[in-house]
Amino acid sequence: MTTARMKNPAMVLPDAMKGIQGIYQAAYRGGVSPRILELVHLRASQINGCSACVFAGVQGAKKHGETDERLHAVAAWREAPCFTDEERAALELTEAATRIADRSGKAVPDPVWDAAADHFDEEQLAAIILMIGLTNFFNRINTTIEEPAGTAW
Repeated sequence: MTTARMKNPAMVLPDAMKGIQGIYQAAYRGGVSPRILELVHLRASQINGCSACVFAGVQGAKKHGETDERLHAVAAWREAPCFTDEERAALELTEAATRIADRSGKAVPDPVWDAAADHFDEEQLAAIILMIGLTNFFNRINTTIEEPAGTAW
C-alpha cells in the first residue's frame, strides 16, 4: 500500500476542516436526495482520477442505498438505463462544472444548465454546485498529496 506524501492539509490546519464541514453539511441540507449528491461526488472524482474520493464516494453512496449495478454504471451514465432524468441532469452538470478547461465558450452550456434547472430549484442547485465544488477541492488536494484509496484521515 502506498502512503500519502503528507497528512491531508485539512488535518494539518484544523481550522480549515471546520469550514469544509460547514459547506458539506449545508449541501446535504439543500433539499437534494443524498443519493444524487453521492453520484455527483463519485462522477467528479472519477473525472479527476482521485482514487481516494472514488473509494469514499462508493462507500457514501452505498450508505444511502445505491446499488452496485448503478455505481458501476456512473462512468457511463449516458448509456445506462438505470438513471432518472433528474440524476442525468445532475451528472451532466457535474461533468460540465468539473471539466471547465475542456470547453471553449461557456464552461456550463445553457442547455446543461437549463436541464438541471428543470429538475432542481435554486436551493437544490446551490447544494449540487457546492457538492461539485467541494468534491473538486478534495480531488485536487488528494491527488496532489497522493492520498491512497481507502485511507481514513
